[in-house]
Parts: sequence; C-alpha cells; structure tokens
Amino acid sequence: MSKNPNNAPNRRRGPMGGGPMGPMGMGEKPKDFKGAMKKLGRHLGRFKIRLVIVVVFAIASTVFSIIGPKILGGATNILTEGIMNKIAGTGTGIDFEAIGLVLLKLVALYVVSAVFSYTQGWIMTGISMKVTYNLRKDIAKKINNLPLSYFDKTSHGEVLSRVTNDIDVLSNSLNQSVSQIITSTTMIIGILVMMFSISWLMTIVSLAILPLSMMIIMGLVKRSQKHFAAQQEYLGHINGHIEEMYGGHNVMKAFNGEAESVEKFDGYNERLFDSAWKSQFLSGLMMPVMNFVSNLGYVAVCILGGWLAVKGSLKIGDIQAFMQYVRQFTQPIGQLANISNVLQTTAAASERVFEFLAEEEQAPDSPIVRLSTDENTPESDTLIRAKGSVQFAHVNFGYLPGKTVINDFSASIQPGQKVAIVGPTGAGKTTIVKLLMRFYDVDEGAILIDGYNIRSFSRNELRSLFGMVLQDAWLYNGSIKDNIRYGRLDASDEEVIAAAKAAQVDHFVRTLPDGYNMVLNEEASNVSQGQKQLLTIARAILADPKILILDEATSSVDTRTEVLIQRAMDNLMKGRTSFIIAHRLSTIRNADHILCMNHGDIVEQGTHDELMAKNGFYANLYNSQFETTAESA
Repeated sequence: MSKNPNNAPNRRRGPMGGGPMGPMGMGEKPKDFKGAMKKLGRHLGRFKIRLVIVVVFAIASTVFSIIGPKILGGATNILTEGIMNKIAGTGTGIDFEAIGLVLLKLVALYVVSAVFSYTQGWIMTGISMKVTYNLRKDIAKKINNLPLSYFDKTSHGEVLSRVTNDIDVLSNSLNQSVSQIITSTTMIIGILVMMFSISWLMTIVSLAILPLSMMIIMGLVKRSQKHFAAQQEYLGHINGHIEEMYGGHNVMKAFNGEAESVEKFDGYNERLFDSAWKSQFLSGLMMPVMNFVSNLGYVAVCILGGWLAVKGSLKIGDIQAFMQYVRQFTQPIGQLANISNVLQTTAAASERVFEFLAEEEQAPDSPIVRLSTDENTPESDTLIRAKGSVQFAHVNFGYLPGKTVINDFSASIQPGQKVAIVGPTGAGKTTIVKLLMRFYDVDEGAILIDGYNIRSFSRNELRSLFGMVLQDAWLYNGSIKDNIRYGRLDASDEEVIAAAKAAQVDHFVRTLPDGYNMVLNEEASNVSQGQKQLLTIARAILADPKILILDEATSSVDTRTEVLIQRAMDNLMKGRTSFIIAHRLSTIRNADHILCMNHGDIVEQGTHDELMAKNGFYANLYNSQFETTAESA
C-alpha cells in the first residue's frame, strides 16, 4: 500500500530554519495579523492580574529613570551657582550638602527603578514561559487527537516546526516585546513631557529630526525585508537538504550522489550567503545612520541651548538635562520600530500554532459496550468478553472523497482463525488493517467484533485487543528491554525475556554489548533490519493480544530465521484470531482462510488448496512467484 494514500504534495521538510535575525529582521508575514494577536491575547488574558502588575511596574521603572536627568540637572545648577557666587564674591560658595542630598535622591530613584524593572521582567518571563508551556501541552494533546489522515498529508517536519520553532519564536518575542512596548511608549511620552517642561523651543527643534529618521527607517526596512525573506527561505532549503541527505546517506553514497548533493548545497548556500549579508548589512546600517541624524539634531540643540543660556532663558543644569533627554529620545523610537517587526514574526508564528490547534479532530468516542479480555469477567449488557470473531459487512472506503479504495468488502472470520490477506501492491490489504483498528472510519458498511460494531467501543479498548507487527519496524531510543516491554509496560524482566525467546530474539541479544540493556540509537541503526523485525515480533508476543495483525512481519529476515519465527508465530497464533498480510505466498499456505484482494475487492477466498484448485487469480499470483524465481536463477 502507498504510504501517502492522499497523494498529497510534499510539504516543507523540517526542521524549519530559524536563522539569525537582524535588529529589523522580518520573518514570515501573518495572513491575519489582528486575528492571530486576538487569539494570543486570549491566552495572555489568563494572567490579567500579573499583566497589570507588569504594566504598572514597567511604567514606574521608566518614570523613575526619566526623572533622573532632571534631578541631576538640579545638582548641576547648584554647582554652577556656587562657582559663580564664589567668583563674584557673594554667597557662601558651593553647597556640597545640597548636592549630596540631590545625588542620594538620584541614587534612590535609580535603585527603585532597577527593582521595578527587575520585578516586571521576572513576572513577564514567567507569563511568557507559562503561555508557551500551555501551548505545548495543547499541541501535544492535539497531536494525539488528530486523525491519521492529517499525518498522511502533512510532513513530520511541518508538525515538529509548530512544536519547536514556532513555539520558541512566541516564547522569545512575548518576553521581549510586551515589556519593550510598555517601556518604550512610556519613555517616549515621559521624555517629551520632560523636554517640554524645560524648553518648548528646543523640543520643537529636536522633533524636527523625526521625519528624517522615520524616512530612513522605512527605507532600510523596505530594502532589507526581501533579503530577510530570502534568507529564511534558503535557510529552510539548506536544512531540508541536509536532513534529506543525512537520512539517506547510505543510498546517496551507493549511487555516487555526493557531487550532485554538494553542488545543490553550494547553490543554496551561495544564495543564503547573498541574501544574509545584504539583510544583515542593511539592518546594521540603521543604528549608525540614525546616530548620525540624531547627532545633527544634537548639534542644533546644543547651539540653541547655548544661545538661550547666554540670554539667561535657561540654566546650565536644564541644558544638561535636556541634552540627556535628546540622547535618550531616539532609543525608544528604534525599539518600537524593531518591535513592530517582532510583532509580525510573533503573529506569523502564533497563526501557525493556532491553525494547527484548529485542525479538525477525529470523531470523539461514544462507547456503548466495554470489552474485556479476562475470561473470568462476567458478561452484561454493557460488558462483553472478547472472543475474537471479526466480520466485514459491505465495507466501502476511500482516502479521498469520490476515490474508493475498498469496494463492498465482506468477510466473516471466526475466533481463532488464521486469515491471510494477499494481493498485488495497492490492492487494499493494509487499508483493511487500518479500518479494523479505526485509524480510519469506514464510509459505508460496518466492521463488527463479536457481533458489535467497532464504533460501539472506545478506540483505546478496541486497540487493546490487537497486537501488531508492521512491515516498517518501529523502535525508539531506549534499551532493547524497554523496546520489547513497550508491548506491555507492566511486564517483568522474566516475561520480557520469555517473549524474546519465543520470537527467536534471545540468542542474538545476548551476543550484543550490554545484552538486553543495550541502548538503541535514534534510528535503531546499531542493529540490523532483520533484528529490528524480531524485536517488534517479541513486543507483539509480550502484549498477548486477542487478535494479531502481521503486516509483512517476516519481510526483513533470512529464510532460516523465517522458519524459526514461523514456528514461534504458529504457537502464538493458537487460539487467537490472526490477520496475516504477506507477499511471499509460501508463508501462508497453512492459513485457515485466504482473502485474495485486487483493486479493493475480494476476488477469491478459501484455503490454499481450494484456491489453487480453482486455477484462478490466486493460483496465477502464487505460481508467478516461482516463475520469477526460476527466471532469476
């Protein structure tokens, strides 16, 4: 069967490129900025009290720091007046006690400002971490509730990107942007108030540079934006290419694809280099150019301030304080310009997260009857003992609307029967198994277990009846013992070893370093493909299921090992309903019943001898394997 029944196009392959973002770096633009920010706001709304404290503390911290230059200007005035009085021979000279009090007041203000700033930063970090923690929990829960069809049409890298890259972007930007928006806005307003309180004329001259600054900012952002977008795009291409080449390293080596791989990488790398240096250079120009423009305004303010001081309209301490405010004024403007881009990235990331959370989930369970595998459990109207009979009643199914894969499939299997499902590739064999375990629901008809529609049971209870060995052996990064125990988590070490012996695993495991405690790597490539298959068979044996599903379970083992496994399987399948999907028809000759499928239909069914006597589709399929073998020989 095809592993992508929907024939969906390949999506972007993860991991998604985060990439170095410059001060004005633009990420992916959101489709609906307001909608994304509203949804994010609802998640932040759970922490209203903490957010109010953050706002109050951020404003207080900023206000206290803004007042500082004005107070320091007062100390300068006291110093200047004392020096002038001493030169003129009037007064008592410099009042150091008054200066000391002003400086103490200034230190106290800055300390209080720092405490407020630290506290609001600590609270805001906690909020952003809690929001991302909740979102990760929601995504993890969502993944378990999504239908299998979603993963058939979405790449694993795309899903991982939502959990890792997008959530990390949200975490970092929330922590950075919320506090900066509050402090920068407060600082701009506060500095303007203080500047106007000192001299309205000097303030207007200072503000005259703003239009020029904004034009420069907009120009640089406009030019750098396309380069940042290209940087992110080619960073994603490089990540995808490296992942692909690393995953298929052996194949690439076997077919001498190194040169082509390097050439493709070099192409992506050159384009990434071109876009990255341009984006970083243009974004790096911003502060020098803005500093140059602000220095022009600074010079103009200095000249005007000197003229006003000569006229006696302003004191020297006020001019000093005003100069400090002018220096501080461009900083929050630059921060707000940067935050506007950060918010775009935040909105894009949150939009992708919320799109994922809004995906349609599988239909919820509405169990009517409960299943039990305990033979001592008394049956009732709502509880039955599973015996293992399976019936397919006129089942119709298609992965896509209007494209039927299984067409009017009907079959009846008695408890304990060994049923083989055979047919050419794409006939619908694996699809039958997916329907049986409710990975997908049938479009028409019904599947019954012990006379009850499988929709009458919860998915968890239904799947607890099955033991499954797939063609693609799945093992995780853990010890061999833990991988076998995955079939029944409460199994003892003795039961694990007994299952391993039944699956012909024990001998080769004891020859490995650390034996059952040997840790498999991420791809489980430190054991052979055949050994992986044996371990998954041992896992199924340990689960001790009522119904067995063996999908090409011996496809990756040699003939001698296959014979040994077949004996173990024969013992395991006694008293259990078993579904065996096999391409090597010689392995299912002793099946109680064979369902021969083609194009989603049962074209023939019966025992091996009965089907061979018919000399029909099954006989042709069976004989063709030996003809192919003879021709190859």
